[in-house]
Amino acid sequence: MKNTLQDIARGKFLVSDGSFGNWAFIFYCTFLAIVMIGSSHRADRKVMEIAAINYEVKKLRSEFVDTRKKVMQERMESNIAKEMKWRGIYTSDMPPQKIIVQTNK
Repeated sequence: MKNTLQDIARGKFLVSDGSFGNWAFIFYCTFLAIVMIGSSHRADRKVMEIAAINYEVKKLRSEFVDTRKKVMQERMESNIAKEMKWRGIYTSDMPPQKIIVQTNK
């Protein structure tokens, strides 16, 4: 057992006869580790992009709600009447009348 651990520590399994299989396995494990690290970094980058986009969506939704509130306030009849007062346009005191057109059949 002691000789086996010393052989592994000294790297004899890499230079002995039939070590090509060992080298191939080491390269295979190294390639898999590089692929795993790369995919992990790519996944982390995607998570960060998703978080940034979610933040931007929340910000834009808030801006949309604020803008819609302002527009609704500006569309109110009282606000329009105030804005048109200086032009000499006032709201009518008489209610609108319905016009009925009769056609002959």
